[in-house]
Amino acid sequence: MNVVVVGGGLAGLVCARRLASEGVEVTLFEREPEVGGRVRSVHENGFTFDRGFQVLFTAYPAAKTELDYDALDLRYFTPGACLARPGERSVLSDPLGDPGAALESALNREVSFTDKLRTLALRRRLSKLDPEELFSGGDQTIRAALLERGFSESFIGNFAAPFYGGITLDRSLSSSAATFAYTFAMLSRGRIAVPAGGMGTITEQLAASAKAAGATVETGREVQSVDGPSVSTGGESLEADAVVVAADPKRARELTGVASIPAEALGCVTQWYSLSGDLGGGKRLILDSEGEEGAPNQVVPHTAVAPEYAPDRETLLSATFLGEPEESDAALAERTRETLSSWYPEHVFDSLSLLHTDRIPFAQFAQPPGFYADLPDVREPGGPVYLAGDYTEWSSIQGAMKSGRVASEAVLEDLG
Repeated sequence: MNVVVVGGGLAGLVCARRLASEGVEVTLFEREPEVGGRVRSVHENGFTFDRGFQVLFTAYPAAKTELDYDALDLRYFTPGACLARPGERSVLSDPLGDPGAALESALNREVSFTDKLRTLALRRRLSKLDPEELFSGGDQTIRAALLERGFSESFIGNFAAPFYGGITLDRSLSSSAATFAYTFAMLSRGRIAVPAGGMGTITEQLAASAKAAGATVETGREVQSVDGPSVSTGGESLEADAVVVAADPKRARELTGVASIPAEALGCVTQWYSLSGDLGGGKRLILDSEGEEGAPNQVVPHTAVAPEYAPDRETLLSATFLGEPEESDAALAERTRETLSSWYPEHVFDSLSLLHTDRIPFAQFAQPPGFYADLPDVREPGGPVYLAGDYTEWSSIQGAMKSGRVASEAVLEDLG
């Protein structure tokens, strides 16, 4: 059996590896010079810059199945977050995952004691559910779901908006409550982490395992068209028994004509900076509780979490702005400097230096309430053409990896 996989992101690599491990002759074409799609890292002058702020939820079922965590050499964030506003910072932590900060978190005035109890109750409830069942039946916005469960406006504004704004790229919390429940369940069952070598190490591991299984991976080679089991690349027509289209959503729609592939995008801009000295505060995300227009949604102390992201004695931070701000890179960096100065009045940020900027117009596809009912099936193109991408599941590393497995199983089942 001969199968062509179009696209070398997480979904395509998982699909290629699984097919090759079953004895299928697999060729994967990736039009970029390197595989990885949205999960890549750049290494410059001893620094590691992931393509936008990304983390691995270690409890993701597909990630646990497809990845070798020990080989990734994971570095873990401390559960919870630092909530920041001008002149004030406070810690909100998970007392079960970070008991050492339980008292400090209990004294946090940004979130009421009642909301903290509700959070623990929600954690217990979600820990007993099959997360996959969350993507079925009725749905509502994250904000509506939190209000329905009795959470206060202060909890929603001070913590949920910046924290889940960073996950869904939607600080208004108008995204699907199913995505909130799934990720909340994963946080309750595991941790968030990054590989010591950057998030791109995940892609490198998947590519290496696909090649070891026998798959051929060709980068810098674009597929111009898919016509049944035939693909055109570089002016050459290649025949296969099946084609799996694992390209990005826009390109997948163009190649297959499947209109149900989501095209509405959510974007962000992530900047990376060096800084003399250390912010302090440990390995927690720093969230903008104020929600001031134009300010970064979150700042991440990367070298506190993974010192390997920077040369010795260097501090590396990132700041992520939601949407597609029109300001120049320099203007955004200055806004980060102003924001940090207001959060940390005891520090001087003259040494903050912009190193790298990623403007990502399509970081996720939009996921309004009930979005999953309209997503395409892996067999949607019909015939010997299949889909593999998070747009057949939900926008996440979990969705991408699971879709690669599901697509491979569909090919094997249909072609025997």
